[in-house]
Amino acid sequence: MKYILILADGAADEPLAELGGKTPLEAAHKPNMDRIAREGRCGMLKTVDDSLSPGSDVANMSILGYDPLKYYTGRGAIEALSMGIPFKEGELAYRCNLVTIENGKMKDFAAGHISSAEGAELFDALKEKIPEAGWHSGVSYRNVMMLPNGKGSETTPPHDIVGEVINDYLPKGEDAERLMNFIVRASDVFENHPVNKKRIAAGKNPATTIWPWSGGSKPAMPAFTDKYHKKGAVISAVDLLFGLAKCAGMEVVTVPGATGYLDTNFLGKAKAAVDTANGDADFVYMHVEATDEAGHLGSLEEKIKAIENLDKAIGYILDNFDGCIMLMPDHPTPVAKKTHTNDPVPFAIRGLAEPDDVQVYTEKEVQAKGSYGLINAVDLLDMVFKE
Repeated sequence: MKYILILADGAADEPLAELGGKTPLEAAHKPNMDRIAREGRCGMLKTVDDSLSPGSDVANMSILGYDPLKYYTGRGAIEALSMGIPFKEGELAYRCNLVTIENGKMKDFAAGHISSAEGAELFDALKEKIPEAGWHSGVSYRNVMMLPNGKGSETTPPHDIVGEVINDYLPKGEDAERLMNFIVRASDVFENHPVNKKRIAAGKNPATTIWPWSGGSKPAMPAFTDKYHKKGAVISAVDLLFGLAKCAGMEVVTVPGATGYLDTNFLGKAKAAVDTANGDADFVYMHVEATDEAGHLGSLEEKIKAIENLDKAIGYILDNFDGCIMLMPDHPTPVAKKTHTNDPVPFAIRGLAEPDDVQVYTEKEVQAKGSYGLINAVDLLDMVFKE
C-alpha cells in the first residue's frame, strides 16, 4: 500500500455570518475533497495538546506521529535544520520574521509578503551591522537568527498579534534583553535601507524591523523509516515542513513555483506527490500553505479560492493514484481571528476501510457522522499503517 497525505494548512474554520453561518469549507466548491470523504472514512483529529500553543510546528509534528511534548524544542530549530544551518555548542535558533510595525502596533507579520531577494538584502545588512548573532535569510519573511549562548525566551508569534500593541508581547526571559537590543538595532538598520525605500515608493509595507520568536536547540527525533518501516517524503514550500522532514530523515521534494503563498503551484505539488508515491516513497506528505495564509490575512475570498484551487489539484491525485489518500488540516485558521486555534480538525481517509455516512468534507458533517470519532493526531499514522 502507498499513501498520500494532503495537508491543507489552516483550512478548517468557524461559521461566518457573511456566509449565512457556513464555514469556508462548506461554502467552497470542492467536489474532490467531498469525494474523498464520501468514499472514505472520516473523523476529528486533535492535533495540538491543550498545554501547547496551536502552531503549525507542533501540529504537523503530531500528525507525523512525533509527540511534541517529547520532541519539540522550538520552531526556529526546525527551520534552521531545514536551511542546513549548523548548530554550534550552546547556540539557539530563533525564527525571525521581517515585520511591519507602525505606531507601536504589529501592522503586518510578513512585511507585505516581502520577496526572498529583498529579505536577503536586509539580512545582509544585519550581518554587517549586528555581527553578534547569525543571520540567515529564508523564504520571503521567514528567516532564522542563531543566538550564541542562548538561554531561551518567552516569545509570541507575530501572526498572533496583528493590530495589537507590541509592548504587551515583547520577549521575556533570559534572552529577552539581547533580543530587544536586536529588534531596536534592526529598526535603525532598515529605516533608510534601499529595499524599504523602493517598497514604500511602490505602496508596499516596508520591513521596519525583525521579530525573533520560538527559539530552540537542535531536536533529536527517531527516523521515519525506523518508526514506521516505510520510506517517507515531504512536499512543501516552507522551511518548517522541510525541517521536520530532515529531523525525521524523510526525503525533501521541492516543486518549481511552490511559493508558500496564495499563488503557489497547486497542480505541480499534486503531480510531484503522485510521482513520488508511485516511485520509491511509501508515504508522501503534501503540505499546502495557501489556505493558512488566507486565514492570517482575514480574507474570506482568498480562503475559499485557495480551497477550490487545492481541490482541483486533488482531482489530479484521484485520477492518477490508486493508494490510500488522506486529507486534513493541521489546525483551524479562522479568517475572523486571523490566527490559529487548537480546535480539532476534520480528516478523511479513502482507500483504507469501508466508507461511513459522511457525504461532504466539512467540519460539521465530519464531526456529526465520522465513524473514527475523535482521535489524537500522534496516533494517526500508527492507526493507518496497521489497518
